[in-house]
Amino acid sequence: MDNEQSGKSTGRGRALFTALRKHRWVALVIGCAVIAAAYIFLVKPAIDRSNAAKKANSSQGRVMPVTVTPARQGDFYVYVNGLGTVTPISTVTVRSRVDGQLMEVHYKEGQLVKKGDLLALIDTRPFKVQLEQAEGQLARDQALLANARVDLERYKVLWQKDSISKQQLDTQAALVKQYEGAVKVDQGLVDNAKLQLVYCRITSPIAGRVGLRLVDPGNMVRAADTNGLMVITQLQPMTVVFPVTEGSLQQVLRRFRTGAQMPVDAYDREQKEKLAAGVLQTIDNQIDTGTGTVKLKAVFPNKESELFPNQFVNAKLLVDIRAGATIVPSSAIRRGPQGTFIYVMKQDRTVTARKVVVDDIQGEDASIKEGITPGDKVVTDGAERLVEGAKVAPKSTTAETPKEGAKAAPKSAPAETPRKGR
Repeated sequence: MDNEQSGKSTGRGRALFTALRKHRWVALVIGCAVIAAAYIFLVKPAIDRSNAAKKANSSQGRVMPVTVTPARQGDFYVYVNGLGTVTPISTVTVRSRVDGQLMEVHYKEGQLVKKGDLLALIDTRPFKVQLEQAEGQLARDQALLANARVDLERYKVLWQKDSISKQQLDTQAALVKQYEGAVKVDQGLVDNAKLQLVYCRITSPIAGRVGLRLVDPGNMVRAADTNGLMVITQLQPMTVVFPVTEGSLQQVLRRFRTGAQMPVDAYDREQKEKLAAGVLQTIDNQIDTGTGTVKLKAVFPNKESELFPNQFVNAKLLVDIRAGATIVPSSAIRRGPQGTFIYVMKQDRTVTARKVVVDDIQGEDASIKEGITPGDKVVTDGAERLVEGAKVAPKSTTAETPKEGAKAAPKSAPAETPRKGR
């Protein structure tokens, strides 16, 4: 009996030991998780608070060099931007309207021509021969018509005297009609021959710039040729077609419907150089469902040929002018978990973080709706090292005058949260 109980105890011990060995990895994982949680929720916050306090004390203890700019009040220009393409109002491929040999070319490649200027001359000799033939046929039929009319008058007299039958009189009258029709046909042939001679002189249909020559003198040209002789592009005025998002469409339409001219500026690809100034001409009649944009067309005088056909430009459409806005440099705006704020320098040369409501940002300028008043000195450079109440050594900058168009895109400020020093 004792031996049996001893054996059962030994078996239970072995089973317990085996179970512990199987679950030791589970226990190890649970232990590591407990340790990690303790570090994240207890140790790390304490370390972060300590480091923040040290940084705040350090920042408050030393003077931080910054650049400050006073907020100003003025007109804030609101633009809608779009990448556009310079599109000529007219582009004409000049083709021959007759078949013949190209004898002369009266233009140079790239030359500016006016409407009606002679560009090329096609061999006129075949058409002069046709004109002579048509004029000869016309003269012959005119003589026959004159003779038939004289005979008709004679037949009328004889018929009144009952010397001829009515049938002879009617036949002569019909002959006169026949010759009159022949004369009209001949006159049409003469006019057509003269028109062919006019077509031999190829003139410019529009004013513009001639492109590269497509056909050299001496070649045979035909009216059915698809390539043409040259391409002329109108340069003045010039248009720019650019898209705007459907979200900006109502803002554009509100002012466009008033009938007021809406200025449009064309900038280069880097938006640094203003190329030309024009006005909005029209708005497309539908939104592109693929891109969610609508096309706008602006017209530019292009007096100095600043815009080149098919050139890519950045179009800036002025849609609103907000008078009396509070304007600060866009580089002064900071963003963090607590929202948007700006560091403002106080009279004692310490800074405070003010929460602001940004109305709009246009290039280097930002319009502030709430939080800043004109004259407040805002920090535009060096704000990434500041905390609430930090002492600063300001380097003032002269407030810039309002711009009609920002030349550079606004710089994004790094995310930062205003902190209070202890």
